Amino acid sequence: MRFSFLCVASLTSLRAQTLPLSHGERVDYDLYFKWGLIMSKAGLATLSVKESEYQGAPSWHYNLLFRSAGVIEKVFRMRDTMDCHYSKEPRLLFSSKRTNEGDYYLVDNLQFEYQGSGRIDIHSHRHTLKETKIDTMLMAKGRVFDMLGATMYLRSLDWRTMSYGAEFPFMIAIGRELVNARFRYTGQQIVEHKEAKFRTRHFYIDIYDEAFSQAKEAAEVWIGDDENHIPVKIRAKLKIGAAEVYYKDSYNLRAPLTCRIVVQKK
Repeated sequence: MRFSFLCVASLTSLRAQTLPLSHGERVDYDLYFKWGLIMSKAGLATLSVKESEYQGAPSWHYNLLFRSAGVIEKVFRMRDTMDCHYSKEPRLLFSSKRTNEGDYYLVDNLQFEYQGSGRIDIHSHRHTLKETKIDTMLMAKGRVFDMLGATMYLRSLDWRTMSYGAEFPFMIAIGRELVNARFRYTGQQIVEHKEAKFRTRHFYIDIYDEAFSQAKEAAEVWIGDDENHIPVKIRAKLKIGAAEVYYKDSYNLRAPLTCRIVVQKK
């Protein structure tokens, strides 16, 4: 479940595209665990963006904070954080995931270096407070992301000329592994949650990893259909039940949130 929350709640070869970000952007989400007809509150998540620096050069700093709530908080307390730095091109430069579950603390760091041949060297370092678990180099070509950065890649896509069924393959670096994944576009949809409605663009996510109950359509994401491209809803199938994430509130977006449908009260 730890992999699912952070993957559903990275970035190369996107020089012709731009990230729809603004300094101080923040989006809050509610997370739920769904099992049959039961849907219980599982946690809260906040995505935030600010302009920063990485190794002396301007960068975007992208942060995810997840904290458990409700029934999950009582039986399995979690405080997980992810930080990413992107160059202004943009390219993913560095990511850090810190897992804090009471007496369990783990850090996963990924440092990306881009070679002239198109090869990407990724230094993967996993450690606890007491020892190193993984210290290795991964090598790949194409689009390679960390778990959080995949959302940035999706937000950068231009769907104005995108056709139904378009596919966008990529890989996710995790520990010693490069996990194959892809986004598949399935058109426009309306998302409803409580009293809110949103116009969105829908994508399936195929993820070939044992944490998911099936590879094809392991997860899906609904992106707000306006200039901000923020995730409005995310759903990931788990071995038992599913994790669902819903937009709650946002601040300092680049453009007005016009994907939200305002219903006039009678």
